[in-house]
Amino acid sequence: MEGSRKQVVLENPTLEEAYRAIKRGISGHRTVLVVGNCWVDYEGRASSKLDPGERIVLFKSDGSALVHRPRDYAPVNWQPPGSLFRTKLMEDRLLVRVFRRKESEVLEVYFDRVILVAVLNIVDAGEFYLHASEEDMKQAIMIQPSLLEKGFRPITAEKPVEPGFIDILGVDGRNVLTVVEIKRKAADKEAVLQLKRYLDVFKIDSDREVRGILVAPELARGAQRMLAALGLEFKALSPQRCAEVLKQRRSRRLTEFLGREKRG
Repeated sequence: MEGSRKQVVLENPTLEEAYRAIKRGISGHRTVLVVGNCWVDYEGRASSKLDPGERIVLFKSDGSALVHRPRDYAPVNWQPPGSLFRTKLMEDRLLVRVFRRKESEVLEVYFDRVILVAVLNIVDAGEFYLHASEEDMKQAIMIQPSLLEKGFRPITAEKPVEPGFIDILGVDGRNVLTVVEIKRKAADKEAVLQLKRYLDVFKIDSDREVRGILVAPELARGAQRMLAALGLEFKALSPQRCAEVLKQRRSRRLTEFLGREKRG
C-alpha cells in the first residue's frame, strides 16, 4: 500500500529501529502491534508490577493500550481510550509510557528485546450487532431459571400491570414473590424507577413480601446507589450468556428430534 495506507512490519528490529517505528505509528494515530520481551509498571487506581516476559502489546489509534500474555484472552495490563503516549529510547531499553493526566494513571512498558513491530492503518467502520435481545434474555431465564439465582421459579412472563408489562414474575427459593426487569444494555436510573413502579403495584394490593431484581449486563452511573436506596437488587447477566443457553436448547431439541426419527 502507498502513501498514508502504507503498512510497516519489522522483524527482529534493533531497539532504535523499533523506537522510530513505534513513535511514528503512535504519533500518526495508527494501530501499533509490538511483540517482545517486556516488563510493566502501573500506578493509578492501584499499583502493580509485571516481571519480564515475552508478550503482545497493542497501542491503538483511539489512545488505548493493552498488554497480553501468550495465554488467556484478557489483557494483564491496559489503559483505556484517550490516553497519552511518550516513547523514549534508553541505552539498553525502550520505554512506552501511557498515561492519563486527569486520573493520574501511568502505565510504563519497558522492552529490552523486540521480536516484531507492525504499524498498521486499520479501518473499521462496521456496526456491531449483538444477536440477543431482551426477549432472548427473558426466554433464557424462563428455560434456565438458575441464570437469575438458585431456587428461582418463574410463574409468568409479560404480566400486564397498570404501569406496563413485567418481564418475569416468579418466586425465589424462600417463596418470596419476585419481580424481574430485564435490560440488554447498561441499566440506568430510569430502569430502576421502572422496576420500582412494578413493585409498588404488589405492595399496594398485598402485604406479601416482594423482591425486585434488575437484570442487565451492567449498571450505568448512579443506578447502583438508587437501587440500594430503594431496596432493590441487581443481577449481572450478559446477552451472550443467554444466547448460549438458547443455542444449547435448540441443539438439544434437534438431537432429540433426530433420535426420534432414527428410532421411528
